[in-house]
Amino acid sequence: MTLRGGWFATGVAATALVLTPGTAFADKGGNNAQGSGKAQTSGGQGGGAIDSLVTFSGSTGGGGKARTGNVRPVGDWDPPACWYEPRTVDQFGKYVEDTYNETVNYPGQHSYAKTAVGQFRDKYKDGEYKDYNKDVADEGNWWVAVRDEDRWMEPEAQICDEQPFWVENGDDPGVPNAVTPQVLAELAYNRLQLPETEVTLAPEANTKVNLPTWAWLDEATFKEVDVTAELNAGGLNIQATTTAKPVSLKLEPGTTDAETYPASGECVINDDGSIGEPYAKGKADETPPCGLRYLRSSGDGTFKLQATVTWEISWTGTGGAGGDLPNGTFGADQEITVQEIQSVNR
Repeated sequence: MTLRGGWFATGVAATALVLTPGTAFADKGGNNAQGSGKAQTSGGQGGGAIDSLVTFSGSTGGGGKARTGNVRPVGDWDPPACWYEPRTVDQFGKYVEDTYNETVNYPGQHSYAKTAVGQFRDKYKDGEYKDYNKDVADEGNWWVAVRDEDRWMEPEAQICDEQPFWVENGDDPGVPNAVTPQVLAELAYNRLQLPETEVTLAPEANTKVNLPTWAWLDEATFKEVDVTAELNAGGLNIQATTTAKPVSLKLEPGTTDAETYPASGECVINDDGSIGEPYAKGKADETPPCGLRYLRSSGDGTFKLQATVTWEISWTGTGGAGGDLPNGTFGADQEITVQEIQSVNR
């Protein structure tokens, strides 16, 4: 997830955002957004874009050979597409001055953009505010909008349309999506990388019509994952850890001509953290606690078995805050060949 600034969010100012050249706002050192350890998200785009100062660590993917993917929220909930973060007087002033200088000096820049950025600068330097409030720098911070780059064209990313505003120390910013431990937890939710769900089957890739196929997931490779989001900026030092715990496995055979065990296709997690039960010799006539039975052949092709794990997601954060977030899912497809049982009549 990369992040895009939203300071010139509406009207004439949006033209300036698109047309101005690149402005590096935050330290880009070590901004690998994937892998273990801390990772600072980075927009990496021009046009006055600003990086979020939120950092992530934990199960963000890219740290090993196992295939992973993003959690998908259940229902219509999504993590925030935009939010507000604090900036010091010096940080804010430097950003505005850099954007202004690059805009007015950029060859071929449209006068419309120059006017918009100039008006924006005048407001905070010589207009409504004086020199970015440097005379009261110790008394508060500027709060600014930041957007998720992957979603910045979505309507949800446009709701953070407040221009930078001053907040005195200890005061509530008074806007939705002002960064808090819960907002950090929701951003960490979007960074969770879950292990690909490849269930063990018996028989494996080839099975027979009307023959029960056992399915299971081993506890050793199927465990909790978590991501921690932190923000230390503008007088704030807060963090939140979002944890995903596997709770069930959903089997979808890839054809209506099949039965699942149990009938719902939802295999719950066992006390030891595993799902299902490994097949053992002598169980051929038993009904598996987790599995399926195909009622017809796949012919010359295969059936696409979809195995999806549901993850229960919760968070804890600074000051003892915490709670639950919407469940998430992540799954994968497996190709299954189903053959007719051959019999010999005498």
